[in-house]
Amino acid sequence: MSKYSTYTDQELTGLLQADDHDAFTEIYQRYWKKMLGIAWNHCKDTAGAKDLVHEVFLSLWERRGTVEIQSVAAFLATAVKFSVFKHYQQEKRRADLAKENYEFTDITHDEHKLDALFLQEYINGIVEEMPEKCRLVFRYSRDMGLKNNEIAERIEISEKGVEANLTRALKIIRGELKNYGWSIVVALHTIISLLK
Repeated sequence: MSKYSTYTDQELTGLLQADDHDAFTEIYQRYWKKMLGIAWNHCKDTAGAKDLVHEVFLSLWERRGTVEIQSVAAFLATAVKFSVFKHYQQEKRRADLAKENYEFTDITHDEHKLDALFLQEYINGIVEEMPEKCRLVFRYSRDMGLKNNEIAERIEISEKGVEANLTRALKIIRGELKNYGWSIVVALHTIISLLK
């Protein structure tokens, strides 16, 4: 048994950032089956799911020195979901481009709508991995439009607690978007209303 199998995810992450290939191999062995399951649940295509999971792990290795990982499982699951959405986005674009007499302005419009949709889905994946109170505060504030005092009353915490959890949620989202290299233009135009 490899000594790496006894390491915590946090220890493996530290070693990964120091270019330790064995640490990467251990992370892969721990999580590839779970990630394959997530990918398959979304695309129902075994070969496609394997390709997507392979790309996620390849990307992890390539960006090992720049990513900040709080939870390996959450990080990989979000990356897989995002890859599935991007895959569908590309397929949709191909199908749209193949349509006869398709207007260029429509393609541009659809791409912006798709980018917004996939970015929203990506953010939803991030939010689902947040601690419970943080997730609840974010959902009440952004999805339901409740004011801080209304949220405080609903989940029985102070307004300061609501503000702290909302700030934490936005910081997590910004960090994850930065980690995944979303273009500044798409991110700013699409989620500016979320992060104000």
